[in-house]
Amino acid sequence: MGQKFLSDSWFDEVNKLREKASIAVPDALKDLVINLAVTGGPDGDIEARMVGGGLERGFADDAPTKLKIPYDVARKMIVESDQSAAMQAFMSGQIQVEGDMTKLMSMQAGGSPGDDQKKLAEQIKAITD
Repeated sequence: MGQKFLSDSWFDEVNKLREKASIAVPDALKDLVINLAVTGGPDGDIEARMVGGGLERGFADDAPTKLKIPYDVARKMIVESDQSAAMQAFMSGQIQVEGDMTKLMSMQAGGSPGDDQKKLAEQIKAITD
């Protein structure tokens, strides 16, 4: 049985997978911190943050940028690696940005995912309900 997306057990399992994979974080993402307010989840809204290329529970006090994003879009972006869903949601106003928007550009500077990152993404997908 898989873990419910963004549940505590999901974060625990994803962290284990990330530690095992030991993937080098691109320089453009090493110091990047973005808060994510994921709305409309099955258990309510969830606070998370992107830090150094990974996703963690809770907000960071010093994050210069906050994204408000619907649960289903977050799932498509994070679990399905569907970046077109992210772009469509952003363009239609479903993703709202507060703070320093230039930090979002840093995410693009991280480049395309390498083979190790793609493998980790498949493992995350496999453990997610």
